[in-house]
Amino acid sequence: MTYTSSGLRTGRRFVSPSPADASDAAATRTPTVEIVIPVYNEERALPGCIRTLHARLCDELPYPWQITVADNASVDGTLTVAQELAQELPGVGVVHMDRKGRGLALRTVWGASDADIVVYMDVDLSTGLDGLLPLIAPLASGHSDLAIGSRLAPGARTVRGPRREFISRCYNGLIRLTHGARFTDAQCGFKAARTEVLRPLLTKTRDDAWFFDTELLLLAEHNGLRIHEVPVDWVEDVDTRVDVVGTAGDDLKGLWRMARLKASGAARIPVPSRPEPAAEHPDAVLAPDAARAQLAWQIGCFVAIGIASTAGQALLYWLLRGWWQPALANFASLLVLTLLNTEANRRLTFRYAAPDVGARRAHLSAGALFVLGYLVTSGAVLLFRDAEPDASTAAETLVLAISSVLVTGVRFLVLRLAVFRRRTS
Repeated sequence: MTYTSSGLRTGRRFVSPSPADASDAAATRTPTVEIVIPVYNEERALPGCIRTLHARLCDELPYPWQITVADNASVDGTLTVAQELAQELPGVGVVHMDRKGRGLALRTVWGASDADIVVYMDVDLSTGLDGLLPLIAPLASGHSDLAIGSRLAPGARTVRGPRREFISRCYNGLIRLTHGARFTDAQCGFKAARTEVLRPLLTKTRDDAWFFDTELLLLAEHNGLRIHEVPVDWVEDVDTRVDVVGTAGDDLKGLWRMARLKASGAARIPVPSRPEPAAEHPDAVLAPDAARAQLAWQIGCFVAIGIASTAGQALLYWLLRGWWQPALANFASLLVLTLLNTEANRRLTFRYAAPDVGARRAHLSAGALFVLGYLVTSGAVLLFRDAEPDASTAAETLVLAISSVLVTGVRFLVLRLAVFRRRTS
């Protein structure tokens, strides 16, 4: 398999699985897999990596596969070593790029790939290869669209210094805080995707360096694609060439750019539709375990959002009460927090139960709940003022919070059973 210097494909060669594996998959079309390894000045590490990976694929991978070494403008003998390996080992190819950048390499090779599934891994093989088949399998079956190795998922085993551990956890926590991401590890060098859904995402990616991984995952999640996580065994490479400080700054800029892209609506991409599973059909009934798990998730999210909303309303009411009468201060604080509460529940609590419910329908339907909440909470405050005319604002705020909790219980039932209930045929 050869490539031009610009990275465009001029040929390809897949290595078929062993006869036993091939016979097992004879009834259906077996997906093809391309594994890309970006390298920069890795002439020493590259031979061991490619030979180890090649032997493992020959022995264990039940899909036709090929390995592509993506040379990122190396200035040592990396390109020569890669070309020698390509001549020696079947199914190994090389692409050379004149510019550096892991994101650039992946976007170039993945975008030109003829394989059904594309994979990326680091040349140091920090991630254990035992996770490769679990990474590819959910994509080959059609269950998931992207798959990532995670060093932070339950069951993962990692060996790395406290500095990198701290930075990694802070960065991934920041992604979840700012973007509501549900994946746990954005930058583990062990990822795969179905080419069919990946190509539309690549048209929106802009980063040529290390933020490419995060950018791709945020776009995928924003467009409703399914991301599968595999807990991995990972050992830190002490010879890493990553500029941690510079990369952190670029990551913060990238997160801000992605937030603006989402807010403008430009992050929406037409991706291939997924056949609707039976359990997701509007008329389907969830299995008891799934129903209990869904209810537990909804209650947990609703309670957390409710606590934050109640505290926020109480604080806003306390601030406004210094200028306005109780009824007006309650109206303003309740209106603001009802809007925020409804949007949070739409995006988090009931996202999987009723993914077709849009913002307009949710907020219009929740309008009646606002009226109910205002009448109940205002009535409670006015009755308390009549009974205790000399009561402090703090006591009045406490009454408001207690009445809000009662309204919240009713609100949950109405939202779950009516507003965010699945539409039936």
